[in-house]
Amino acid sequence: METLDDLKQRLREFARERDWEQFHSPKNLSMALIVEAAELVEHFQWLTEAQSKHLPEKTLREVEQEMADVFIYLNRMADLLGVDLMDAARRKIELNAKKYPAHEVRGKADKR
Repeated sequence: METLDDLKQRLREFARERDWEQFHSPKNLSMALIVEAAELVEHFQWLTEAQSKHLPEKTLREVEQEMADVFIYLNRMADLLGVDLMDAARRKIELNAKKYPAHEVRGKADKR
């Protein structure tokens, strides 16, 4: 797979081959996504900032799998809702650039 469209097609086929389309509602996928995100967070729960940047190989592979799960569910949900994730991300970055001008927020983590 090389593009998000390739991934979208592969995920459609994967679900179709298993008759899982019946379970892939936006509601169910959003709940599955949050479960996988929680499993991702679990790997970092008690680590220091420094430890979180230098994971043991086994943990990194596990984190990689959880990240893939989140990515897959998000992409499947976007497909069902007709959301172009690349366009949505581009628009969100533009919105954040206006909301958080670099010259005003550099080095600060305050929420606006």
